[in-house]
Amino acid sequence: MADRVTVIGWDGSPLTAAARAALGAATLVAGAAHHLALPEVPAGAERIRLGSVALAARRIAAHRGTAVVLADGDPGFFGVVRTLRAPEFGLEVEVVPAVSSVAAAFARAGMPWDDAQVVVAHRRTLRRAVNVCRAHTKVAVLTSPGAGPAELGLLLEGVHRSFVICEELGTERERVTVVTSDKAADHTWRDPNVVIVLGGPARPGTAGETGGWIAGRDPSAGPRGWTLPAEAYGGDLGEGENQLLRDSQLARLGPRVGDLVWDIGCGSGAFAIEAARAGAAVIAVDSDRTACARTDATARRLGVQLQIVHGTAPHILENLPEPDVVRVGGGGAAVVSAVADRRPQRIVTHAATRDAAELIGRDLTEHGYGVECALLQSVELDTRAWTEKERSVAFLLSGVLPRRSA
Repeated sequence: MADRVTVIGWDGSPLTAAARAALGAATLVAGAAHHLALPEVPAGAERIRLGSVALAARRIAAHRGTAVVLADGDPGFFGVVRTLRAPEFGLEVEVVPAVSSVAAAFARAGMPWDDAQVVVAHRRTLRRAVNVCRAHTKVAVLTSPGAGPAELGLLLEGVHRSFVICEELGTERERVTVVTSDKAADHTWRDPNVVIVLGGPARPGTAGETGGWIAGRDPSAGPRGWTLPAEAYGGDLGEGENQLLRDSQLARLGPRVGDLVWDIGCGSGAFAIEAARAGAAVIAVDSDRTACARTDATARRLGVQLQIVHGTAPHILENLPEPDVVRVGGGGAAVVSAVADRRPQRIVTHAATRDAAELIGRDLTEHGYGVECALLQSVELDTRAWTEKERSVAFLLSGVLPRRSA
């Protein structure tokens, strides 16, 4: 095992005394080509071109001597430190950090970033990174080849955002460009780069604020409550719907950051907005223009991001991006069947009668979903006289794909 492993972050500025001392004593140095070309790298040290960090960690673990790993920015922030500290390698790691590429990007843009979401986009995580950009007003995306500004822009079709694209930060080829998301695919961008994605309505109460207390999304923003009462949506959640049913649907779907939620038949917008408040990206669909306008107005008032699509399901669903979870608020068995063809992880809907519930349940089963159904009955009481005001009954159905993690 290496006697000592020092991870040095490099942001293009001159190395610190601690970094130079560690490099001068190194018998093995791992890094990208531009790191290995630094004049401080000892001529007699073994050099490893850093591709797979895990492979490099195995070679370092077998090395007898002093090892240094060079990485761009802060190596403890979405960097190589996590892999090097994995228990299977048994390495003791010291870190000499530098300014992270995210901090440098926001510095170039002259913006604070304590309120930003930060995501990493690889080919396998690109869709989830895009969903975060759909759901939040300020996101920094650490890109990779094949998951860069062009791909982000293409997948954000229908959602307007501004991109601040910072290429090769800290080098002589550094370049900062501002474009709209729909124009990002028209250019060729140099790696590495960071994309700051901006846009959408700000949450209420941001004007005049002097600073936050927690990085990223502030959980105290907006009204308190796991879900908001019907009064927040004008007192009417839609035909055949109530707060108990909506809350039960949310609990079955469990929308979260990185998810894309379809709300088909959004009505008042209550379900779509609650899913967005949970941090998910949401596309709200309705055939009624009044419902679309109402949902949009309420979302703006509550400071959440939604994409509103006017049209009739199932036809309007054909060109929508792939969902993770779907709530079908209207359209019955035909729409549920069309949604199941798209293979989301979870589907939830409701029916007014047992026959309608059985029809939907059989179709979900034929599509390979595990199906659950519960009869929900709620009675609203007037607490002044403790008399019954309103009674509602609905069959709550949910389908889960067993072969995919939820």
